[in-house]
Amino acid sequence: MHTMSIQRKKIHPHKYSLWIAMGSITMMFIGFTSAYVVKRSQANWLAFELPHIFWLSTAVILLSSLTIHLALKQFRERNMQRYKQLITLTAVLGVAFAACQWIGFSQLKNSGLPLSGPVSASFIYVIVGVHMLHVLGGVVALLIMFARAYRTRIRTYSPVPIEVAATYWHFVDVLWIYLLIFLSIAR
Repeated sequence: MHTMSIQRKKIHPHKYSLWIAMGSITMMFIGFTSAYVVKRSQANWLAFELPHIFWLSTAVILLSSLTIHLALKQFRERNMQRYKQLITLTAVLGVAFAACQWIGFSQLKNSGLPLSGPVSASFIYVIVGVHMLHVLGGVVALLIMFARAYRTRIRTYSPVPIEVAATYWHFVDVLWIYLLIFLSIAR
């Protein structure tokens, strides 16, 4: 009996790995934003405006965080039809968020903020570009959950893969909000 209660308190290895990865990613972005603040006092620092689409993308990712939360809830309740609808909507919103981020990145480039210009421009492109890579990882996870939802046979009803994907997607959401606020204030 005692062994069984210990087993239940252990964190799943995939969840543990995810938390380690999210901690590492957080530290990386703290490093990027700290370096940005330190370098901002340079004389050749270039001010910039964030594209408005970044604000729209924020609404999209917030909505997608809600839909993945609801999808996970429906999966746990084994309401598979509703789960499929919500995970589909989440995947569509995830792709829409990635598209908005790409458009925003392109608008930054086309606004006269040179890719190989002053250090300030390099920081923006590194921060937004590295975030985009993490967004793509999240979108791939969402698309995998979408594909699994529509398999003809569900092999297991383990919520762990969905919990991992949802946790990572919420993390990408919080990270984006942090970066958006940071870049809005510290430009």
